[in-house]
Amino acid sequence: MARDAEIIRTADICDDHRDDARVCELAFNDYAGRDHFHGEVVTFATHEDNKELRNILEQDGHGGAGKVLVVDGRGSRRRALCGGNIAAKACGHGWEGLVFNGCIRDSHEFSGLDFGVKAIGATAMPPHNEGIGYQDVELNFGGIVILPGDYLYADRDAVVVLDRPDHE
Repeated sequence: MARDAEIIRTADICDDHRDDARVCELAFNDYAGRDHFHGEVVTFATHEDNKELRNILEQDGHGGAGKVLVVDGRGSRRRALCGGNIAAKACGHGWEGLVFNGCIRDSHEFSGLDFGVKAIGATAMPPHNEGIGYQDVELNFGGIVILPGDYLYADRDAVVVLDRPDHE
């Protein structure tokens, strides 16, 4: 793998932060080359539209702990929010991972990408491209609130969010 990603297990996060860890109750599937990732949260809310999502992922995803884009697509399974080309650009721009309360498409194009992608499913239908979406907003799904600047830890077990990083 091109990146030397430190593995931080969500179970360890929950053991160390029993009162502070927020565990997302959604069941996610892993689609890219890594099933573990962590970083500072960037949030985006939309419904079946990914025009603004593309603009966000063209930004630098590096940063102190790396960045993870969390997208609330309202759980829609009708239209995908991200395909393989967009995911490849995000990986190339240094994003640590993507988490979708929604679907991706062209899932076969994700497996070789050296970062993490979690989504509730995959579908073939493309997204709308009208520019309807909001960046850096509070998200509320899977029984938790996710804010811009929070820290997200993901592995095969769970997606866990903390107010601050648990690593250096």
